[in-house]
Amino acid sequence: MKNNNDPKVKIREFGTRAVSDAELISLFFRNENGFPTGKAQSLLESVSYNLNALAKLSISDMLLLGVKESAAVYLTAAVELGRRRDHHQAIDKGSIKGSNDVASYIRPLIGDLNHEEFWVIYLNRRNGILGSEKLSQGGITGTVIDVRLVLKSALEKHATSLIGCHNHPSGNLEPSDADKKITRQLKEAALIMDIPLIDHLIITQSGYYSFADEGYI
Repeated sequence: MKNNNDPKVKIREFGTRAVSDAELISLFFRNENGFPTGKAQSLLESVSYNLNALAKLSISDMLLLGVKESAAVYLTAAVELGRRRDHHQAIDKGSIKGSNDVASYIRPLIGDLNHEEFWVIYLNRRNGILGSEKLSQGGITGTVIDVRLVLKSALEKHATSLIGCHNHPSGNLEPSDADKKITRQLKEAALIMDIPLIDHLIITQSGYYSFADEGYI
């Protein structure tokens, strides 16, 4: 006899849109009896029902919240798969046409980190993405990059232009004095090498700041 409360049955018959967030999460508790939606509900309550906040939880965080290790690993893997899907969707768009395309491409990689990272996107003459690379990782409030490494990688990849990106874990999109300084340094050095810096984006989970859109580049 079918159990109409079983999330797997609902998904098979009606699709994933037919189940709640808690029911989806409960599927990861596969080593426990039944489908403990209540436990999944408690996990959601711990992050105020914010799925972005849930995605930031580490395995250690979930263990402290009473989630078994196997479930925490499965859930973390599912979140990462979602990030990679979003990233590849942005890649499939082809060339970069503006700051929104850049944000769509890089946000899955750095948007919900709890520390700062600085990435560079390398472009060809058609603004197609040749590749991207993390150049620096810092703490909660900042990171430092070596402009020489940026240009070395650009030359190795035969890039004709580049875009800098870094995240603000605080959610504040206002550029700091250090952000403005590194933008100037990158812009001036890149021009000397005839590999122009066409933008620098500050990324958060919910938005972005483009130096080019604001007239600084």
